[in-house]
Amino acid sequence: MNLLQLENNNTATMTGMKKHSVAIIEDNLLIKKNLNTFLGFSEDMEVTHNAGSVESYLQYIQNHKTYQPDLMLLDIGLPGMTGLEGIPLILKEQPNVNIIMLTTFEEETKILKAMCSGAVAYLSKKASLEEIIDGMRVVAKGGSYMSPMIAREIFNHMLRGKVVAKPTILTDRQMEILERFVEGKTYTDIAAELFISVETVRHHVKKMYKTLHVNSKSEAIALYLKGDIK
Repeated sequence: MNLLQLENNNTATMTGMKKHSVAIIEDNLLIKKNLNTFLGFSEDMEVTHNAGSVESYLQYIQNHKTYQPDLMLLDIGLPGMTGLEGIPLILKEQPNVNIIMLTTFEEETKILKAMCSGAVAYLSKKASLEEIIDGMRVVAKGGSYMSPMIAREIFNHMLRGKVVAKPTILTDRQMEILERFVEGKTYTDIAAELFISVETVRHHVKKMYKTLHVNSKSEAIALYLKGDIK
């Protein structure tokens, strides 16, 4: 079942569970309707705003200063400003929102640009609705996510020699943490796997950001995916 094919579902909603607030910026009415319907069945996601363009969303948050979604599904091919152009403008106003690109564009250049601009996940509209919500849950837990077909595009991009690996002065531990970020692991996951505390993970991450001259996990992941970190 994908975005263009949604069957009726009577999944019961669990009560008492905190729901993650979701904003959607999508101009395709059918896709938007199916996303809202499917997420409405979820016990841990709640769509709190829909917009058809980046401009209309920016206008909405200017008029509703307290609105702060946890997650955002953002298309690239939008009327007016593209989703890629909108990422930095949205993050300037809402730096804590986790932006998930949900788009038909699967070219490696657009994927890398989105990740470099601050998106934390990249999902194809060809993905099933189940995969989309699974990816959203990974992001909600602090991880990053790519549809397998998109991850393959990045891998093939690197194999074609368009990206040349460069050395870095990251420590072995920092590389271990960064590689797990790329896999979508959370701070808690990484701490458990490396037998260290979450605070120790945060300490290494801060040093890694300083070394790489980045300010976020998504920027560090983008450098790794481009092959700029060996």
